[in-house]
Amino acid sequence: GVASTVNTAIACARKGGSVTLVGNLSPKVEMPLQVIVTKELTIHGSCASRGEYPACIELLERRAIRVDPLITATISLNDGPAWFQRLYAGEPGAMKVIVDPTR
Repeated sequence: GVASTVNTAIACARKGGSVTLVGNLSPKVEMPLQVIVTKELTIHGSCASRGEYPACIELLERRAIRVDPLITATISLNDGPAWFQRLYAGEPGAMKVIVDPTR
């Protein structure tokens, strides 16, 4: 939803790949058109969920899909600022951090 995130997604996409933009926070975002064209990317926009949440939750409950490899850490609220710094710094291997306020 912001220029840096959109541009990172475009830079990371493989040739012929696609980028889906969800939850835009900015009404306008500058994008590298030449990169999009030369990598032959497809850009998709998505406004909201189409009701997939119940099906996704059911898949998670059945453990039909594995999300553990995507979760880098589960942290307390107090650890949040330090983890956000690590994520913004681009720490290798850091992907998804879950903030658990009960910790």
